[in-house]
Amino acid sequence: MNAFRLAGDMTHLMSVLVLLLKIHTIKSCAGVSLKTQELYALVFATRYLDIFTDFISLYNTVMKMIFLGSSFSIVWYIRRHRMVRRSYDKDHDTFRHQFLVLPCFLLALLIHEKFTFREVMWTFSIYLEAVAILPQLVLLQRTRNVDNLTGQYVFFLGAYRALYILNWAYRYFTEPHYVHWITWISGFVQTLLYADFFYYYLNSLKNNVKLTLPD
Repeated sequence: MNAFRLAGDMTHLMSVLVLLLKIHTIKSCAGVSLKTQELYALVFATRYLDIFTDFISLYNTVMKMIFLGSSFSIVWYIRRHRMVRRSYDKDHDTFRHQFLVLPCFLLALLIHEKFTFREVMWTFSIYLEAVAILPQLVLLQRTRNVDNLTGQYVFFLGAYRALYILNWAYRYFTEPHYVHWITWISGFVQTLLYADFFYYYLNSLKNNVKLTLPD
């Protein structure tokens, strides 16, 4: 554990809390992509297969439970909650996210560190997380106007991965033989996908105006 890793975890947690605050308090999921949330639920379900078998630390277990529970809760809210589901923009959230799942799974079968069921599923989750934000970014691009909480959610989600890149760089220079190319390349790709959004989000903060994405 180091400061970059802790900051990344807390930023990731903040993104989840912001989204849950929006959905639970305002009873609205406007601007939120169900497709992205379903992908994240799949990411955590396949990544944390060891949650009941391998104990690393209380912190590690609690964080796994939070991300698993929150991801499935968000999907349930958007799909099933009587009031929340009315605000779901299914007409614009049309990204075919199923076409992201199969390529990521096939890539995990081909490129992994160890050919075991749990390791392949973990690798699959890394690849899928790298692209899971795509339906959300496409939805925001189509609707253009982004409310404050949705904008903060996406920003914190992108910042979490950027902080993890700093964590990996720190560990590379301070820990011998610390090399994880699969995680590094996937994380770098994931952060690049946020670059355009970061630019417009930070500009909106700088100019104190509502975040609006270009056509």
